[in-house]
Amino acid sequence: MHIDGLLETVPAVAVYLLVGGVIGLESLGIPLPGEIVLVSATLMAATQDHINPYVLGACAVAGAIIGDSIGYLIGRKGGKPLLEWLGRKFPKHFGPKHVATAERQFQKWGMWAVFIGRFIALLRIFAGPLAGVLKMPYWKFLIANVLGGIVWAGGTVAVIYSVGKVAEKWLSSFAWVGLVLALLFGLGSMLVMKKRQKKAEDAEDAEEAAEAEEAAAAKGAPEAATVVD
Repeated sequence: MHIDGLLETVPAVAVYLLVGGVIGLESLGIPLPGEIVLVSATLMAATQDHINPYVLGACAVAGAIIGDSIGYLIGRKGGKPLLEWLGRKFPKHFGPKHVATAERQFQKWGMWAVFIGRFIALLRIFAGPLAGVLKMPYWKFLIANVLGGIVWAGGTVAVIYSVGKVAEKWLSSFAWVGLVLALLFGLGSMLVMKKRQKKAEDAEDAEEAAEAEEAAAAKGAPEAATVVD
């Protein structure tokens, strides 16, 4: 069976639930490829008439907002011990350096870290739980959460669907190519973000080391002066 015919057999409801569920769980704080799933499903909607892009977008937005809200409540109740537990379970995502980087972003941007975090793979996982741990007022969190969910999820569906419709004939003939490209796009985005995160962490480590050296030098200077006297 041609892959295009195979995709036609996938129930639209299953696609909606998959998108909403994966994005919701990712927003809640579980490391999942929400962006890859959303892009792939939107490309399916561009080539499969039984998948409604408006319903797909609504499910993605709902998953993002609800998942973030649940993550906020869990973080508010669990506090710092929750982050420590997550660090032990998912060290590649919730390690001490990851948490420290996310906390700095929250201190810098405040409630808008939730909005900005929607577009950054690492912060998309952290935003809800960390906002709860840091006791951010819920009304501030909710405003940024709703706006971020609509712009990120709704915007992604609108852009990818529009591009998919322009290339509909090509995608219909080579649907598997479109899905592979979507996966490569998502994986590429993740690799770029990890590379940038590693550079930021290295810069922070160098800065901390320099500060430690300065502190040690400042502490040693008075002692040296005492010896001279």
